[in-house]
Amino acid sequence: MQGTLIIISGPTASGKTSLSIELAKKYDAEIISADARQFYVGMDIGTAKVSKSEQAEIPHHFLDVLAPNESYNAGKFETDVLNFLEDYFARKSVAILVGGSGLYINAVKNGFDPLPSTTPEMREKWSQLLFENGIEFLQKELLRLDPDYYDIVDLNNHQRVQRALEAIDQTGKTFTSLRTSSVKNRSFKMVEIQIIPEREMLYDRINERVDQMMRAGLLEEVKSLVAFKDENALQTVGYKELFDHLSGVYSLEEAIEKIKQHTRNFAKRQYTWFKKNAGDLILSEPDLNEASKHLKKIISV
Repeated sequence: MQGTLIIISGPTASGKTSLSIELAKKYDAEIISADARQFYVGMDIGTAKVSKSEQAEIPHHFLDVLAPNESYNAGKFETDVLNFLEDYFARKSVAILVGGSGLYINAVKNGFDPLPSTTPEMREKWSQLLFENGIEFLQKELLRLDPDYYDIVDLNNHQRVQRALEAIDQTGKTFTSLRTSSVKNRSFKMVEIQIIPEREMLYDRINERVDQMMRAGLLEEVKSLVAFKDENALQTVGYKELFDHLSGVYSLEEAIEKIKQHTRNFAKRQYTWFKKNAGDLILSEPDLNEASKHLKKIISV
């Protein structure tokens, strides 16, 4: 394959979508979503999914490809994106991968090694620990044993957290090292632009965006997904808190504050990940001119 994959990454609410659309127009490119929650149909407002009008203007891929009760993982994403790009680069020279899911971005950039299978006894051990102590216990164990993976995994996805702990327990190695012990060669060029705003400014944006989501009908969206509330796809910020509200755990005001708090916590973990995995260009804002200057060294329009 000949071609260039522009990766636009950064924490939630940093402005990745706007920059990706501007660059797509500039380079006649199409956009691949690397947001693990945007794969699912019906999860639009709570994932800040790009609007239908923007999708009509710029082709987007890997949006609305799964039902909420379907499972997916970063390894499958790696395979699917590489297969897509093989055909794509036969007709276009630039593609854009955009998202804040560091695990999925890393899958495309570096690939994963095959993971060791775990024994039934190991799976039973951690299933019992989850049953007896809850997901919070497993989260704390993962933070203790593999803080790098803790920074990027969806901590509310108990299957992913448990799978990592099973592998760590069985092999004595971190899950991070098991997944990334060797970097795979790619037959296309890659350049990563990270948007990393000042932290307090980002937190203010997150708070405002949650309020905007509520005004846009997030509660109604959550109600429409009640049948899937126990699926892994819905065990995520913005949905879980409102399901708890509908179950009487929180008032609506409390649930909204929890969404803001948990989103800020998630952004903090993203900061940690992107600091350890710095891009080729780091911007504090989605600046098209600065991005274009950098890309001019790599891509000729």
